[in-house]
Amino acid sequence: MGFLHPLSLLLTLSSSFLLLATLSVSSDQTPKKTYIFRVDRFAKPSIFPTHYHWYTTEFLADPSALLHQYDTVFHGFSASLTPSQASAALRHPSLLAAFDDRRRTLHTTRSPQFLGLRNQRGLWSESDYGSDVIVGVFDTGIWPERRSFSDLNLGPVPARWKGVCQTGVKFTARNCNKKIVGARFFSKGHEAAGGFGAGGGINETVEFLSPRDADGHGTHTASTAAGRYSFQASMSGYAPGIAKGVAPKARLAVYKVCWKNSGCFDSDILEAFDTAVKDGVNVISISIGGGDGISSPYYLDPIAIGAYGAVSRGVFVSSSAGNDGPNAMSVTNLAPWLTTVGAGTIDRNFPADVVLGNGRKLSGVSLYAGEPLRGKMYPIVYPGKTGVLSASLCMENSLDPNMVKGKIVICDRGSNPRVAKGMVVKKAGGVGMILANGESNGEGLVGDAHLIPACAVGSNEGDLIKSYVSSSAVATATINFKGTVLGIKPAPVVASFSGRGPNGLNPEILKPDLIAPGVNILAAWTDAVGPTGLDSDTRKTEFNILSGTSMSAPHVSGAAALLKSSHPDWSPAAIKSAMMTTASVTDNRFRLMSDEATGKASTPYDYGSGHLNLGLAMDPGLVYDITNDDYVSFLCSIGYGPKTIQVITKTPVNCAMKRPVPENLNYPSIAALFSTSTSGKPSSKTFIRTATNVGPLNSVYTARVESPKGVTVTVKPPKLVFSEKVRELMYAVTVTVDSKNLVLDDSGAVYGSLSWLDGKHVVRSPIVVTQINPL
Repeated sequence: MGFLHPLSLLLTLSSSFLLLATLSVSSDQTPKKTYIFRVDRFAKPSIFPTHYHWYTTEFLADPSALLHQYDTVFHGFSASLTPSQASAALRHPSLLAAFDDRRRTLHTTRSPQFLGLRNQRGLWSESDYGSDVIVGVFDTGIWPERRSFSDLNLGPVPARWKGVCQTGVKFTARNCNKKIVGARFFSKGHEAAGGFGAGGGINETVEFLSPRDADGHGTHTASTAAGRYSFQASMSGYAPGIAKGVAPKARLAVYKVCWKNSGCFDSDILEAFDTAVKDGVNVISISIGGGDGISSPYYLDPIAIGAYGAVSRGVFVSSSAGNDGPNAMSVTNLAPWLTTVGAGTIDRNFPADVVLGNGRKLSGVSLYAGEPLRGKMYPIVYPGKTGVLSASLCMENSLDPNMVKGKIVICDRGSNPRVAKGMVVKKAGGVGMILANGESNGEGLVGDAHLIPACAVGSNEGDLIKSYVSSSAVATATINFKGTVLGIKPAPVVASFSGRGPNGLNPEILKPDLIAPGVNILAAWTDAVGPTGLDSDTRKTEFNILSGTSMSAPHVSGAAALLKSSHPDWSPAAIKSAMMTTASVTDNRFRLMSDEATGKASTPYDYGSGHLNLGLAMDPGLVYDITNDDYVSFLCSIGYGPKTIQVITKTPVNCAMKRPVPENLNYPSIAALFSTSTSGKPSSKTFIRTATNVGPLNSVYTARVESPKGVTVTVKPPKLVFSEKVRELMYAVTVTVDSKNLVLDDSGAVYGSLSWLDGKHVVRSPIVVTQINPL
């Protein structure tokens, strides 16, 4: 089946239109809200010595209302205003845009080897483990005492670094070093929204008003990207091995924009982008996305706007694809200048078996490390058979102790945290838990450090266990925990939760861009909370195992640090291209990667260009570079007017008289959209790409095409001849669809590829062909 083209739903603004996103201007009886204002910086009257004076004089009646002033990746300010004050500010003729401050959510070791990194050769040694590169991590802060952040034997901090070590609660200047070169926290937007409780005060038993990490997520992502390499690590015995990040010598700059239990606000995130670029980071890792399941247009998305400002200044930005898979069109962070990363598994697992009283053994996963059941059989019960939804989900206070005491309880996945369900069972007197996936989660499993004996099972296994319980007079079971198992096949597999395409804003740009390890990832952890994150979990652990696209994005951030160190002249687009065109689409069985949710073959809507393969990305042969002007042309092509584009680019732009087409952005993947044909005649589209040779000067590449059934793909010229004088060459790809012979999958698409080969390199671009229903 096809889908409606989202461009038909996109608000296109003329140059005189004032953008106002969900801005309420009713009575002053409503509380103050935080708004972000985009101002035409060139309109400042010369009478004002600074933009601050201009903003506080002409836009704001009360200067104390100003929260942030942006001047690097974005030009404007944020302020906490009543509706009438906001209305007054909106009338200023120099205002380009205004939008509400929104809350965002976090997209919550063996993976370096799995990515193709080896100690004595390849990208690690070629890049000196990323030692000259500074990775900015936008997250919940850092627990600086962890061994992963030691600066032992590191050289001096790069001279270009201009950042600071911001002190605060339980965080001093000594918490920074040659590894953690800078740390800041951003809380003004959070506090203005009442995020720290009445009066803006902070509950110090829950959070630190400093860069210190009270949540654990930021420590985990920072050490995944750039944790030191040298010591044994595990989580309560699980996943033992040598601790290491992807770029072990890269420097870390920490930007705490997210707060425990209360998320992250756009105004603070935008301030972090503004500050990080001024500080001198080379890479930004942001495992944050929209919490509403809806992707805003780029001009309403501060992550897209801030990232554009960073990328336009040479900073690579890696972002998470979101955890709303396997639903179609669930991928987030869609801007083409972002590198959007989905999640895959690695070849390590933590199996556990549910053994039923009838002798049946069913496979699941668990990170439970407490006293085992030792094979003892216990009665098993499913509270969901009563028809009460809260009981089936094991919500707080939903279980009858008389029903579950002394028993293993089946809990359905969903609504409340997986580990919290186990605590509900424990409080009600249960001895263990089986966590059963629903249909939406399929067979996708992640391990959790449960506080009671517990095992997660897929949807099919869950149904079998429930059927056994309902058909047996006396149903019993036990759970056996098997520890850590390596060499799992198949791997990688696309994680069931990983955000999927197509791109909900511009399906001409394939998203996600690629996938990286994001399931059961071992990395450093905070001392502020236990491994489950529950307040009742008093355990302390140096490392924790987490899953999510939050874990996959920092793998790509670390990879970008290595590539930037090895190729300092490469642009963010070139680094992204090197990763995408060398990504793998096969697993360790040499078969097409499968989808964890269905067990079937996955597609580019699931994995983008494929799974990150750093063994090849250092030497990609060819790259597809993209300039700032190219991005502006793309924004013109999707119908944005000059003033709307200026909201993103900060500087005025002009669109060409003849409107370009978005498909011609020099992207490393190709997405061909065709309207459903009524004539039955073949339809064609031609795409232009420019390849830049970054390999041997005198190289000859030949095109190899894999065309899906019902589609013809031709390439002109079919051969690219590079020399010392010819480093860039343009070619055209024509995609012709014969609707009568086209058999689309459930996503309304078919898939092929174009590869350029020179005998050593394979420069591969996926081709997605989609039919859309015209309005």
